[in-house]
Amino acid sequence: MTRYQKTIEQFETLFKCDIIDLKKLKILAFSGCPTDNGIRSLTWKILLNYLVLDQTKWSSHLSKQRDLYRGYIRETIIQPGLTSSPQSNIVDHPLNSAPNSSWAAYFKENEILLQIDKDVRRLCPDLSFFQRQTEYPCAEIMNQEVGFESLRKRIVSTSLKVESHSQSRLTGRLEFQSNNSLQQSIRNDNSEYEVLANGCEAHWEVVERILFVYSKLNSGQGYTQGMNEIIGPIYYTFATDPNIEWREHAEADTFYCFTSLMTHLRDNFMKIYDNSEFGILGRMQKFLSLLKKIDNEVYELLDKQKLKPEFFAFRWLTLLLSQEFHLPDVLRIWDSFFADQDQNFQFLLYFCCAMVTLQRDQILTGDYSQNIKLLQHYPPDTDIHKIIEKAAELKRMHYI
Repeated sequence: MTRYQKTIEQFETLFKCDIIDLKKLKILAFSGCPTDNGIRSLTWKILLNYLVLDQTKWSSHLSKQRDLYRGYIRETIIQPGLTSSPQSNIVDHPLNSAPNSSWAAYFKENEILLQIDKDVRRLCPDLSFFQRQTEYPCAEIMNQEVGFESLRKRIVSTSLKVESHSQSRLTGRLEFQSNNSLQQSIRNDNSEYEVLANGCEAHWEVVERILFVYSKLNSGQGYTQGMNEIIGPIYYTFATDPNIEWREHAEADTFYCFTSLMTHLRDNFMKIYDNSEFGILGRMQKFLSLLKKIDNEVYELLDKQKLKPEFFAFRWLTLLLSQEFHLPDVLRIWDSFFADQDQNFQFLLYFCCAMVTLQRDQILTGDYSQNIKLLQHYPPDTDIHKIIEKAAELKRMHYI
């Protein structure tokens, strides 16, 4: 029996128990989940606190949660103006400028939808998966029930002929699109990928819907650019599960796991929390402090060159390195991260330090331009197992 087959057997032995041993599962997951038999998909659902440890409760729990998600779709994607408010005799309509007008909120939401649409269309551009048709389009949308419209229609409707501008937290650049450039962007995206017929949905459209529902249910946080990079690997893992029963409900399951993960990452995406202990500035400071403890020579050089962590570590920490490596490697890295999430992703800090120290020879001989290029475009073909091993070693030697 090969080592890989033995690992599969160890996972499946755990899953045969009515009560999952979480401690053993975390140990196995930290060393990597097999890609076969839907093991990673099931493990992530448990580690992200979507599935309870008692398997006898899974059936009723999943049925309840998936029904609840379908209700969220009805509540959040239904077109306003079709229902009247019991508190008012005034009929709501698109020209109603009242602050409590559901149509005013609808037009505001379209600006958020535009940003989500722009981001998810370009999700994992090197992978054709997200542009392919899903086997399980949303029944409520596809059946054209009264009061529903697809987000696809909202994107191309005249109600979206507005100017859209936003500042990216990931790049710091101000992005601006006028009516004409916005429409041209939509046309370009539609021509780049095969346009699916009515009644069909691409995987990126499913991701778009999840993010839109999430943004409406979490209005205090909303949607921020970069969340698409967090949800993408989760949805991919669930939507490619070999078990049809799991794959069919990938959308709802992704929503709940993404929501759970965002409870840990939320502060990274909210500027108001930047200076808090778990905000992005605080996280970058912890990274710097750890790097100084691990390799002071590299730390001093980066400090001398004024190569601040905002220039490279901001993206690493915010997006869990989803932009630095190929998707299969990202999935493997996330196995370890999710097994360690109870410690607020401390292992992520060690992993980032390992990335730097493994390139120390190049960094110590490089100038500012060479080093910033290296760290902003980390070699994607690096053996991530070596980085994981190095990170685990650093954690044993320099525990925070």
